[in-house]
Amino acid sequence: MDEGADREGGRPRCHPPVRGEELRGGGKGVRGWQVEANPSDAAVRRHAYYPESPFPPRWFGLRLYEFEGKEIFKRHGIPVPESYLVKNADDLASVPDDFYPAMAKAQALVGGRGKAGGIVKVSDGAEAARAVERIMSTRLRGYEVASVLLEKMETVVDEVYVAVTIDRFEHKLVMIGSPMGGVDVETASKEHPEAFHKIWLDPEQEVEPYMGRELAHRMGFTGKQMASVGSIAVKLYKAFKASDGKLCEINPIGVKEDGSLTALDAVFNIDTDAFYRHPEFKEMGIESGRHEEGELTPNEAKARDAGFPFVDLDGDIGTFPGGAGFGIASIDLIHIYGGKAANFMDSGGAPSQEKLRAMLGLLLDDPKVKVIFGARFGGISRCDDWATAVVQFIQENHPKKPMVMRMTGNMEAEGRRIIEEAKADEPDLFAKITIYPYTTPIEEVVQEAIAVAKAEGGGA
Repeated sequence: MDEGADREGGRPRCHPPVRGEELRGGGKGVRGWQVEANPSDAAVRRHAYYPESPFPPRWFGLRLYEFEGKEIFKRHGIPVPESYLVKNADDLASVPDDFYPAMAKAQALVGGRGKAGGIVKVSDGAEAARAVERIMSTRLRGYEVASVLLEKMETVVDEVYVAVTIDRFEHKLVMIGSPMGGVDVETASKEHPEAFHKIWLDPEQEVEPYMGRELAHRMGFTGKQMASVGSIAVKLYKAFKASDGKLCEINPIGVKEDGSLTALDAVFNIDTDAFYRHPEFKEMGIESGRHEEGELTPNEAKARDAGFPFVDLDGDIGTFPGGAGFGIASIDLIHIYGGKAANFMDSGGAPSQEKLRAMLGLLLDDPKVKVIFGARFGGISRCDDWATAVVQFIQENHPKKPMVMRMTGNMEAEGRRIIEEAKADEPDLFAKITIYPYTTPIEEVVQEAIAVAKAEGGGA
């Protein structure tokens, strides 16, 4: 479809790709800005944790609630739906009847609120009261709900995605835009990398209106809608810089029938170290301690009390590593071979038996964990101590979850002897426990763990 076929203010179903080398001398050197030459290049998709995704993790920086992010949006001229912030049914008394239908949205510092039941449609005040009471009495994926944003329901004909963040590899700020709004962008960017377009800017550089229009053009917009979407992207960039942002995202921007736009969601993370120079945040009621990226899930709190680092993830393969390096490597390998890790944790050097058993206990009690994957390298710590902890844990707890493990290094032979003797004495109890020697490549052990997770009903 050529541009002459585009309707004014409309968007073609498939817009011809615009390559970077066709734009302003290869997309570089014009006042410091840069467009990507090919959105499918690995450099476009990479980031420090999952190479397929161009997006930083959701805990990247000090997080704001949705209503706080939208308040900043409004201050920078980004339109948002009419809304009321409530904490109980009594707060609904100020909401007029003609405000409905509306969306009741849990204000919690966690993603996936809709899938977790934290976002529901309400038709009237009675439904809103029931929804608010239910939402406020629950935790979303382990996080407390601070309040409920009651937002007037908007009728839209299209949804798009725009974000601004830091590209730590290019050492630049980057605007990201896609016609695929209202979806899980991490997944969508893996499956359709060509649909996500990026423009980089030097941190000291001011954004210009034509840069926003260029991004909107690459997203497939023309005419008035190209100008409107581009204007939102520029305003988002300015809000990001003015707030010392780390991640600023609208997913989705709703396109109304008359062509006007509204921000239907807000993800806004700011630099914790820059909080002190933003008195306006304190005026808004934002407190760094309340919003810290380190707000703990129940598992993370238990691990902290037991004395070891633990990070909850979304997968179904529990990792029981011998150290931080092996833990990170395990997560990478699980991801590379198509699985998803349920956690990261680190036992530290020469951990006690109690600590090792506490680590296993968290994985045993976590319902999302289908298999426990253990990778132990005995250096300062000893494989026989690790094996003793595993055996004692199994004898004390009789776990039903399978374990797939590999150990090598200091006192490996003694560690294997301890486990093999325990399996010989109680074969039924240890039937689901598999320990591989150092001669088995770690890649094979990881693939076995993924297969076991799948057999146990996991999503790997």
